Amino acid sequence: MTIAFTRRQALATLAVGATALSGRARAAEDVLAHVKSSGELRVGTETFFAPFDFMDAGEHKGLNVDLFAEIAKEMGVKLTWVDLPWDSVLPGLEAGKFDMVAGPATITKARMARYRFSVPIADATVALLKNAREKDLTKPEDISGKVVGSGKATAQLAQLRDYAAKLPKPPTIREFVDFNTAYADLAAGRIVAVANSLPNIAYVAKQRPDVFAVVQPPFGLKSYFGYIGRKDPQYASLMDTVDGLILKMKKDGRLEAMQKKWFGVVFDTPDQVPTPNV
Repeated sequence: MTIAFTRRQALATLAVGATALSGRARAAEDVLAHVKSSGELRVGTETFFAPFDFMDAGEHKGLNVDLFAEIAKEMGVKLTWVDLPWDSVLPGLEAGKFDMVAGPATITKARMARYRFSVPIADATVALLKNAREKDLTKPEDISGKVVGSGKATAQLAQLRDYAAKLPKPPTIREFVDFNTAYADLAAGRIVAVANSLPNIAYVAKQRPDVFAVVQPPFGLKSYFGYIGRKDPQYASLMDTVDGLILKMKKDGRLEAMQKKWFGVVFDTPDQVPTPNV
């Protein structure tokens, strides 16, 4: 597997621009055929979304890494990762800079209108992560009037805003360029909670139980994670292939094994989400 990582801010635009010519060239042909002929599947992602995608001592790890390694193996191609800030990933896909997006992203009505989603690969219901020392936050509505945070340009942030607007005293919401930065502010006491999907915050709390704790129950609507591709006809065969391979892994137990490895639990996910709750 080849990994193409960039410096998150200064080199983000350069990393995307470096593939501009190839992106324009592949836009006119079937993308699966291009992947097969080039022998390379290019996948855009953000590596600050543990346990799906993250860096550990310089090594790229997570469920996405394991799952896409299987996809590339089944397709008989090499895998190239392009790491960008999340708010640059979807524009990069639209510009044809890579073939699809790992992310993963919450499957929402608004996103489905613009993108094609893969088969769901995990639960994405939004919940709150708090500082373990925070005794006044025992249920989601306790964030009323406090300072909370979430990731910029994420579905988790959108759900937090919707929920906050219904509280007696809406909290102040801070947007973070990535969730690791939000978790750092939470640990330092600069905010009282971070809104993210339950699998993500459960993993963070498990890694540092002396610092973080999950607030139960989740406040978000039931939702699921999927991978993103373009809706253009030339991308259909690639996304059909990815869907088929994920369903194959779901059937033969590989997806379940990955979920147990990274989350400690297995999610009951549907084979498709025709009408998202969010």
